[in-house]
Amino acid sequence: MAGNSQRKGAMRKSGTKKGQVVGSGGQRRKGLEGRGPTPRAEDRPNHKAYRRSQAVKRVAGKQTTGRKTSGGPELLVGRNPVVEALRAEIPVTALYIAERTEIDDRVREAIKICSDTNTPIQEVSRSELDRLTGGALHQGIGIAVPPFRYTDPADMVAAAVDAGLVPLLVALDGVQDPRNLGAVVRSAAAFGAHGVIVPERRAAGMTATAWRTSAGAAARLPIAQVTNLSRTLLALQKSGVFVVGLAADGDVELQDLDVTGDPLCIVVGSEGKGLSRLVAEKCDQIVSIPMSGSTESLNASVAASVTLWQVASARGLGQGGAA
Repeated sequence: MAGNSQRKGAMRKSGTKKGQVVGSGGQRRKGLEGRGPTPRAEDRPNHKAYRRSQAVKRVAGKQTTGRKTSGGPELLVGRNPVVEALRAEIPVTALYIAERTEIDDRVREAIKICSDTNTPIQEVSRSELDRLTGGALHQGIGIAVPPFRYTDPADMVAAAVDAGLVPLLVALDGVQDPRNLGAVVRSAAAFGAHGVIVPERRAAGMTATAWRTSAGAAARLPIAQVTNLSRTLLALQKSGVFVVGLAADGDVELQDLDVTGDPLCIVVGSEGKGLSRLVAEKCDQIVSIPMSGSTESLNASVAASVTLWQVASARGLGQGGAA
């Protein structure tokens, strides 16, 4: 053959041929296959975004101890809601400010309040705040509200009795709008009630929205969350509490109800259906609020407020009565 085929290295030995050969198992093809999508920066342990997100979670995930708590921390967002909540002294675990957020008077006030109360202030990327808020319109600012600490209905009654007062409670039967819950809590605190009871399922709990609507009253008024409202009402009745349900077709009008001497629990129905059948059957008395013929019903929080005012007036609110 042409050339020096006898020189060293001129001939390849068998098994040294480069490239894919028979029986390779398709290794070359596998090497060209993709490895899947690139993980997000927040999911890569060596990335600064990961370390920052972990720090945020540690701050937002602080748990309170003592009474039963709700599922976990929640973010309240928006410049006006955040400032209103901080002014109302709602407890928060962290203030989040998105990078490159325009600093106006509301943001300055939020930062000052949190600085004065030693609340952690975290600067996060806008995408991170989007993720934390589930894509809500946050205007570059948010606060983490800790899990709400619920109490027990029996403790509410005992606390009122120990203080020499006639117990007054409000129970909500399936009220699902957290703004209604917050408004009821605010009215209950204003008119001298000693606690609010909500069901655990198919009803609003003390979310960040309910916190804000209560205007800080939720920090002062005990709130209970129960698994079965009907059983809770029966337990209250056994302890001497008179249970009154509100309905348009009540047997007695509100102004005719004698509420001066007995411990009382006012039960307010849901926004659309009112009192459920099981709960209505447990009430000692069904009471109606007199209204103009052109109005069918009142909002749940408004009905609770009207009834609480009537009870407070009968008991002499401000004169050693309900409050």
